[in-house]
Formats: sequence, C-alpha cells, structure tokens
Amino acid sequence: MDNVFRKRLQRGERLIGTMVTSTDPAVAETLAATGFDWLFIDAEHGSYSNSDLAPILRAVDFRIPCIVRVPVFSEEHIKKTLDLGAGGIIAPQVNTAAHAESVVRYSRYSPEGSRGVGLARAHGYGLNFQEYVDSANEQVTVIVQAEHARAVENIEDIARVPGVDAVLVGPYDLSASLGKMGQVDDPVVVQAIEHVTVTCRDAGIPLGIFGVTLDAVRPWIERGFTLLVVGVDLMLLAQAAGGLLKATRISSDSSGQQDVR
Repeated sequence: MDNVFRKRLQRGERLIGTMVTSTDPAVAETLAATGFDWLFIDAEHGSYSNSDLAPILRAVDFRIPCIVRVPVFSEEHIKKTLDLGAGGIIAPQVNTAAHAESVVRYSRYSPEGSRGVGLARAHGYGLNFQEYVDSANEQVTVIVQAEHARAVENIEDIARVPGVDAVLVGPYDLSASLGKMGQVDDPVVVQAIEHVTVTCRDAGIPLGIFGVTLDAVRPWIERGFTLLVVGVDLMLLAQAAGGLLKATRISSDSSGQQDVR
C-alpha cells in the first residue's frame, strides 16, 4: 500500500477531485488519467454494490486515490469498502462526535480501532497481508461529512475527535436540513458553512466541499478549503458533448452549409 493522500491532506495541500457516479469502470479509469489528485466514488447516491465497486478500484489500480463515500457509516460498509482497496472513506451524515468516533473506530485496526481483519484485494489477497495491516492505520484516510443542521450545531465536538482527517461540507443536504433546499447561496446556508469553516480551521482540521462548477467552489477555495470536489462524471460528459454539439452547429451555420437534419 502506497497512499500518500492522507499525508498531503494533513500538510494542507490543495487536492482536486471529481465525483464518480457511473458504475462503468471505464469512466473512473478515464478520469484517473486526466490529472485529478483523487476521485470521489459516490456509493451513497450512486447505484453501487460491492460487485460494482471492485471493478472500478481495479481499473484505477492505485494510480490515484479512490476515496469512497459509503452508503451509511456502518461497520459493514466501511470494512468492506476498505478491504476492496479504497484509499479511504467519506462518511455521510455525521452529526455528532459519537458518530465520528464510530467512523474512526470502524476504519482503524486494533489498538486504534475495531476494524475486522480479513484477506481481500487491499491485502493483495493475502500476499501483502502484513505490509497492509502494518501501514493501514497510518495511510487510510477518514473524512466525515457535515451536511446537516445537527452537524453544524455539534461541529466543535466533531472537530476534536482523534482520527478525523477532514470535514467535507455537503452544501445541498445542508441546505435541505435548514429548509432552504438547493439554495446553497442563501445567507442561512452560507452562515452555517462559515461556522463549520471557522471551527475546523481553529481546530486544524482540513476542510472540503463539493460544487458542480468551479464558480461554486471558488469562494471556499479563497476561504482556505483544500479538499475540493468539482463536477460530476456524467454531468461533465453531458456538458462537454452539449458544448461540442452547439459549437459544431454554429460553425456549420456560419459556413453557409444547409442543416440537413
């Protein structure tokens, strides 16, 4: 296991990723080749099963870290995701310090946690077992999401939980919990994110955020957020295809050729 992602995160490096929702391994494989620092594999909202996740991780093949958002922060999901060779996990809806402590415990081997020990892809199917278990606690990244009003209320306690490597703000779910569905620029939502920002910054916890576009995350880059998720795989495909189609039609019209559609 050679995953320096956690160290880079702790050093405050800016790490730019994008969200992968497609279960087609070719999508993740292609995005891994474009220069992103990491991939956010969305097993919470994406239609992933363990049988879908394994081919994606094999296709990327440790070239860049795949950090997987598990469906829920359960022991089973965290254990199986890490055993498949994910570089770390993102736990959704972590609203209390007790929740965060459970996430860390499920992600770490004894004596730091209670992660079950098995033989899987992460361990080279047994061939690299000792090497992996000796380094996993140091190298596996644990990220919790602050995406609910309760998380904002409890962020001081969450930020103090040992083993939490970063807090990733979920602006859309947060806006819904505040009665402002999708209104991520509403002053109430912005104020809630600002509270998380100041608290985590004071605690020395790296901050992350998701945005569909660069413009959506730019203000938070300026506020010191370093763990960035920009865009969604299939949306990027649709936007690029739509832009190309529009440009081609404009070019065809300007050349005087008749549209034969």
